[in-house]
Amino acid sequence: MTLKKILILFYVLFVYTLNAQEDSSLKVNFESFTLPNGLTVIMHTDHSDPVVAVALTAHVGSAREKENRTGFAHLFEHLLFLESENLGKGGLDKMSARIGGSGANGSTSRDRTNFFQTVPKDALEKMIWAEADKLGFFINTVTKPVLAKEKQVVKNEKRQSYDNRPYGHTMYVIDKNLYPKDHPYNWQVIGSLEDLQNATLQDVKDFYNQWYVPNNVILTIAGDFDKEKAKQWVHKYFDEIPSGEEIKRQEKQLVDLEETKKLYYEDNFARLPELTMAWPSVYSYHEDSYAFSILAEYLSSGKNAPLYKKLVEEKEFTGSVNMYNYSSELAGELLLQVRAYEGKDLDSVAAAIEETFAEFSKNGISDKDLKRIKAGQETSFYNSISSVLGKGFQLAQYQIFANDPNFINKEMNKLLAVSKEDVMQVFNKYIKDQNYVATSFVPKGQKTLALENSKPAEIDEEKIVEGAEEDFDASQQADYEKTPSSFDRSLEPPYAATPQLTTPAVWKDFMPSGMQVYGITNSEVPLVKFEFQLEGGLLLENPNKTGVSNLLAEILGEGTANKTPEELEEAIALLGAHIRINSSKTQISVSGSTLAKNFTETIALVEEILLHPRWDEEEFKLAKQQVLNQLEEEKANPDVIANLEFQKLIYGERNILSKNILGTKSSIEDINIKDLKDYYQENLTPQRTKFLVVGAVDKSQATDALKSISANWPAKNVQLPRITKPELPKKSKVYFYDIPGAKQSVFRFGSPAMAATSKDFYPAEVMNYRLGGGSFASQLTQQLREGKGYTYGIRSGFFGDKYAGWFMISTGVRTNITDDAAKLVKNILQNYPENFNQYDLEVTKSYMIKSNMRKFETLDAKLNMLSEISNYDRDYDYIKQREELVNKLDILNIQDLAKKYINPNRMYYLIVGDAKTQLDKLGQLGFGNPILLNPEQE
Repeated sequence: MTLKKILILFYVLFVYTLNAQEDSSLKVNFESFTLPNGLTVIMHTDHSDPVVAVALTAHVGSAREKENRTGFAHLFEHLLFLESENLGKGGLDKMSARIGGSGANGSTSRDRTNFFQTVPKDALEKMIWAEADKLGFFINTVTKPVLAKEKQVVKNEKRQSYDNRPYGHTMYVIDKNLYPKDHPYNWQVIGSLEDLQNATLQDVKDFYNQWYVPNNVILTIAGDFDKEKAKQWVHKYFDEIPSGEEIKRQEKQLVDLEETKKLYYEDNFARLPELTMAWPSVYSYHEDSYAFSILAEYLSSGKNAPLYKKLVEEKEFTGSVNMYNYSSELAGELLLQVRAYEGKDLDSVAAAIEETFAEFSKNGISDKDLKRIKAGQETSFYNSISSVLGKGFQLAQYQIFANDPNFINKEMNKLLAVSKEDVMQVFNKYIKDQNYVATSFVPKGQKTLALENSKPAEIDEEKIVEGAEEDFDASQQADYEKTPSSFDRSLEPPYAATPQLTTPAVWKDFMPSGMQVYGITNSEVPLVKFEFQLEGGLLLENPNKTGVSNLLAEILGEGTANKTPEELEEAIALLGAHIRINSSKTQISVSGSTLAKNFTETIALVEEILLHPRWDEEEFKLAKQQVLNQLEEEKANPDVIANLEFQKLIYGERNILSKNILGTKSSIEDINIKDLKDYYQENLTPQRTKFLVVGAVDKSQATDALKSISANWPAKNVQLPRITKPELPKKSKVYFYDIPGAKQSVFRFGSPAMAATSKDFYPAEVMNYRLGGGSFASQLTQQLREGKGYTYGIRSGFFGDKYAGWFMISTGVRTNITDDAAKLVKNILQNYPENFNQYDLEVTKSYMIKSNMRKFETLDAKLNMLSEISNYDRDYDYIKQREELVNKLDILNIQDLAKKYINPNRMYYLIVGDAKTQLDKLGQLGFGNPILLNPEQE
């Protein structure tokens, strides 16, 4: 798991933590007990949906590793899914496909590793059996070939997440300089590639035997289940797994920097200068951690934030500022990050930050802002507990880091008790005039933009050498004596009684203005989610002046005729609401969430936004600069480049839908605010608007809230342009986009297919499950990742809207096997129709039908269901209709669909990578010489 994902996960968990007691009467009920071998078990029942989330959390992360032996915890996040003695090869991943699970997944942080999945309730005993097999009957299956292959997968993850993207090494530099060499946070979670490559099989087994033992693990079960039965299964499968040696908690290790450190790095992928500043802070649940979170949010989040006002509005150095407190079990850091506009000197940015801090030191935080920040968390809390998996995560988190799962019912009082003086105290103690680490990541050749007196950062760049990777045979069977057990663990437990699929009741209405309204009433939590979908987006733009609808979406939410941007933001926050405006190729959407009691007031604010725009010239100027920044950043992001170039191939450059929704540098510079007003006046109409709403609101409440906007929004007839359906290429061609020095090659292979409204669209998705839609159940993953170690991940799928659609394979592979990986993908596509067999059909049907139990668990899932119904004219019970369709499919149907929609000889093969080393070899694919899309690089 990438560090960015880990940071996001910790943020989500922390938001959950902050909000757990917004209502002091709120209680998350659970039961906890410990087995004789030390395994802690936490159970939370929630019978609202027929699903159960099971998570195994080990109190081991990178902080338990040693110098020169890093990356082991993250390596086991990978290994534990592959095989165990009784599940066999494919392990939990293989079983997940059959039982309709969400897909076995995991994450690793500095302090813990977890493995989790949500499954239909009838598969709970199977999951408990499988998790026990990972914990007590796993390590014998790890062989030298398995270890060698997984090393390659981890290397590809590092290339994809760190080495082959802008600013990917920032946290490496920060942590190396913030934490002493002997501090367990000095190295990254993913570890050193050299350490991993040097790891022996015995090293790996020793690490596992020390840390992955019952007395260092928590099992959480949350969802719709019978607790007494679950307890019996837990005892049956876990009791006889032996305990490990006693494991003591690590001592807290706060950091005291002796001097300020400034470092710079010329980033091969960066197009803009970025400043990151890090101050030592405190560990999770430290008494100062709550004030830290408020301090970071106050200084940086929103238009009233001091850093936003100084750096964005006054100085015009950047379009945004990010600041957050990243706390872990032993220590923490307060991070402030600013990606400046092109050519901006980071010394000026740092000076503006110091000015802001000086002003804050005098002014402090107001009572109103303190109240707003505390109160604004309630909606986020309800969002975080909308899934049983979220509840299970949090209970395990408290058990590990607070040594008390019931802390979930205690902690909010600590946040609510934070005073203005507490916020100032942590600022004065930890930030004001304190030493810090600052990194300047600047584009190649622009080190003059870095902070003055910065030293070069020491970063080991991997050298990609042809044929340098270790050979292995991943299919080799492990030879070992099975671990004894008191019963036959090779027998997979049976399903429990099959739960009945009950689709949510959908209601529909029409407003007098022509607006369509779709809703699902659900009162599990006092929350409402909604979305206005306005047809248009890029589709209604002038092809020679693109980017208008995106800019319109950017500034519509920046104040109203009656409210300044700051006043609107505050009005939304005081309702505990969130409102987002986005533009896509075919629509502009206004979506949001709010407490049910504030639904009507939130919709009133949306009415202000939609019907009474402010047309703020300063916000328009800022939005243009931000878009220009985005366009500049996209030039060095291989994945974004691949997506943009692929859509040009699919649609053809004359089709408006082939354009970048952001526009181009020249079009953005030419757009004025009148262009936005004209688009608004000509194209936004209730007659082409759908309103979708789910949550604790009924039909009459929803339509009553919409009466005003319906009455005051003038209807107009807007004609949508006719879109020419993309055609299959007559023969396959290879296209290459050059990024010199790329550590990976990014693939986008595919061709035009059917629109989402086609009767074949869903059957084609079913057909694709075993090809590339089923993650570890797919041939592409099994052969490219599990068989060869070429990639961290690969998938295929059908994508589309009501205008057009396409089939696409996407992945990133290590540079030195680009041609081999492309050939392997081509071969898999050629053979798929013929090698699809009865077993593939059974697995596909089982997954497609059983996974429906998870289709409606969250409000977001219900909102997506309404979007499917309203946009593609689906019947309300389309899920059940799909079950009938899946049941009727046979092997010949699947083969016919594969032959019809997946033809490797009539596809576009697009590769983004290093042309110097890879371009010429791709002629061996058999589709002629590759076409270089950006020859100016040569």
